[in-house]
Amino acid sequence: MAIPDPIDTALERRFRRAQFLMSTPDHHKLPPDEGREVAFAGRSNAGKSSAINVICDQGGLARTSKTPGRTQQLVVFGLDASERLIDLPGYGYAKVPLAVKRDWHTLIDAYVRERQALAGIVIVSDIRHALTDFDRQMLAYCQARQLRCVILLSKADKLNRGPATETRRKVLREIEELGVPTAAVLFSSLAKSGVAEARRALAALLDGTEI
Repeated sequence: MAIPDPIDTALERRFRRAQFLMSTPDHHKLPPDEGREVAFAGRSNAGKSSAINVICDQGGLARTSKTPGRTQQLVVFGLDASERLIDLPGYGYAKVPLAVKRDWHTLIDAYVRERQALAGIVIVSDIRHALTDFDRQMLAYCQARQLRCVILLSKADKLNRGPATETRRKVLREIEELGVPTAAVLFSSLAKSGVAEARRALAALLDGTEI
């Protein structure tokens, strides 16, 4: 029987403390702009909410749906008084009116540009379609604000290990050319693979340590 890694055990406890705090369509109504927070971004239906649930080991923490575009506001989860996770509205093909999509993009843009507590961004990208133009836009945001980034290549269980590993290499080569400090993790909410690696990378963003 494998002996649990004490660091992974401590991180599991750390993220299991996550609690829903609020949701808002206005970034000015978020908790005070202090402490550190990490935002989860991704194309609609890439698996953002499922990733948050698995990382925090709470099945119903973030609302999930097979319908793209379920997350329509900034959703805030508190880890403690000074640490937060933010679930951003999904971008891409969500079946909502164009005006609503524009509002979401405006909200994301304002949040990323203005929020001083933002310590990094986790981009959740379906490994079968990585990287999308929207993912690259988020990477450009990170570059502009000198934010660190972690890419979760979600739904990795949909590919065999060889193609999944090659996709990860391809993604790392592309983001290296962009000059954004980042890590890429093969991740599956369904198979619960890559969870320990995701927690370590997320903790590094929150703590300001090396990814």
